[in-house]
Amino acid sequence: MPTSRDRTRRITVGNVPVGGGAPVSVQSMGNADPHDAQAILAQIARVAEAGCDIFRLTVPDLAAAETFAEVRKRSPLPLVADIHFDWRCAIAAIDAGADALRLNPGNIGAKENAVAVASAAKGRNIPIRIGVNKGSLEKDLREKLSSGAIDAPSALVESALRHLEILESAGFADVAISVKASDVQETLAAYRLLSSRTDCPLHVGVTEAGTFLPGTVRSAVAMGILLSEGIGDTIRVSLTDRPEKEVRAGIEILRALGMRPKGPSVTSCPTCGRTKVALAEVAAETECALEAVWRERAAAGRPPEDFPKVAVMGCAVNGPGEAKDADVALCGGDGDFVLYVKGKAVERVSRESAARRVVEYVLSL
Repeated sequence: MPTSRDRTRRITVGNVPVGGGAPVSVQSMGNADPHDAQAILAQIARVAEAGCDIFRLTVPDLAAAETFAEVRKRSPLPLVADIHFDWRCAIAAIDAGADALRLNPGNIGAKENAVAVASAAKGRNIPIRIGVNKGSLEKDLREKLSSGAIDAPSALVESALRHLEILESAGFADVAISVKASDVQETLAAYRLLSSRTDCPLHVGVTEAGTFLPGTVRSAVAMGILLSEGIGDTIRVSLTDRPEKEVRAGIEILRALGMRPKGPSVTSCPTCGRTKVALAEVAAETECALEAVWRERAAAGRPPEDFPKVAVMGCAVNGPGEAKDADVALCGGDGDFVLYVKGKAVERVSRESAARRVVEYVLSL
């Protein structure tokens, strides 16, 4: 049987516990210039506001490690240093204050390189994630894969366990593992196999998942299945998009599975030819604004389940009925909206002011 979340070993990334039954955390990764501290810090501020738990930064060279050190001093989030090719960058990142490392077995080089990194990480009491991707497997595993001697899930797991043995033989046990493919079925098979072979906490994701819509769907399918089976301790939705969108998608996946408190409840219609308002834009603006309010209330200790119910509807077919069931609602008219509070129409609002007025009424309840 696979190892479930409550039976994995626990590691700590900064102040965030991972594994051993800890809440599933949400990660993202920066895509700003790794030598531009201000750009990186701006990204960190945005993902932190979106609810990110752990943030990863690439450290491609020693100059980037110096930038990492500057960013680490000012970051509100734990930072993971993403290392490829040059093990010396891992040592530099540890010295720069990294809260964890990600190593790629496919390109980190000789065994002694990994042992040296493990020794330095153990001295600073920081964990290492073995991050295996199908696209960067070791040469011998790529050859096995291309010859048909092994399938992709088995190759991913073999790479991970091979590197785990190196770290554990060096006396290093604070290890998490990921085995990512861009194919959902291969990802599912790899994580199921890995979960049956180790008690390390698992970082779950679909690598190179794609742009926002297909990437979110692929990630939600894979993560939803695995997390429902008890597999996965921390997640990243890997999108060709802004990091804060990855965070939002990850949080919504956990909410849908009951692993995070539900966020703002916004009911909105799919629109039709009767709609004469910019409903999609207003619904998105309202949802985004309410998310910020919800986070403020949650941080202040107000129970999330007490959050007002909001509806944003396009026309008079279902709008008034939904408005009566919601605490605050917008019902589209001819270019503007009627705003309802507790089932009663209170005012007509423009498209420009609609989201703002909803938030103002929500704050007054």
